[in-house]
Amino acid sequence: MIEVVRPGPLATVQDLGRPGLAHLGVPHSGAADERALRLANRLVGNPEDAACVEFTFGGGSMRFHQAAWAAVTGAPLPVCVDGRAHGTNAPFHVRQGGVLELGTPTHGLRSYLAVRGGITVDRVLGSRSTDLLSGLGPAPLSAGIRLPVGTSTELGDITVDVAPAPRMPETPILRILAGPRSNWFTEDAMDTLTSAPYQVSPDSNRVGVRLDGPPLTRSRGGELGSEGMATGSIQVPPSGHPIVFLADHPTTGGYPVVAVLASASVPDAAQLRPGQHVRFRT
Repeated sequence: MIEVVRPGPLATVQDLGRPGLAHLGVPHSGAADERALRLANRLVGNPEDAACVEFTFGGGSMRFHQAAWAAVTGAPLPVCVDGRAHGTNAPFHVRQGGVLELGTPTHGLRSYLAVRGGITVDRVLGSRSTDLLSGLGPAPLSAGIRLPVGTSTELGDITVDVAPAPRMPETPILRILAGPRSNWFTEDAMDTLTSAPYQVSPDSNRVGVRLDGPPLTRSRGGELGSEGMATGSIQVPPSGHPIVFLADHPTTGGYPVVAVLASASVPDAAQLRPGQHVRFRT
């Protein structure tokens, strides 16, 4: 059992989400940066889909009511246990009664805490993930909440001391493919999207990243009927300023999608922080 002493700006329980239910109107949800969640679980010997705690801008504190191995990945930030510093991307041991403290990320936005055995809150529609848009899953964490941890007797050994991770770039470059409604835009829209940097708006969250920059011009007016949306879709509302859909995006949308992120770029989009610049490349 671990207890939330302080959740930071936003902390939620996340696993790999609820795939395959979009036809029922159930969003995928899950970790915004799946790559970081998978790594955190591997470092402590968990299955890659075990539930972890996703922190936004760090700032969290957790008390361990039982001794456990843990790891923190994703946005790099100071990690201390009972006042002793530990590195990210590496397993470390927390004694019974020990307190884990997270600082503020130096780069990126979201960090992941994996505990050996996994967080075992109740599943909702097959997942332990919090979905902020639909309200499915456990509520965002608050002080005093206690999270159950699974047993680790049947897990594999911890075999890695540290997993080297590249430094997050100041201006990430996200790879894109033409979207299903690229023909709703002028011929130079893709050139506009890929020629200048965009800035991340403070009005961004796990649903999507709103971007400020050169507006994309439509070649046709009228309304688009609601249609299915995928994670990484770049939707363009009437303002012309793109929105990159993340984990908690709705299953359908009514604005045209000019482009879609390559799957390898979705975790990078999940680490964009307000005020940061980002560029797109085909």
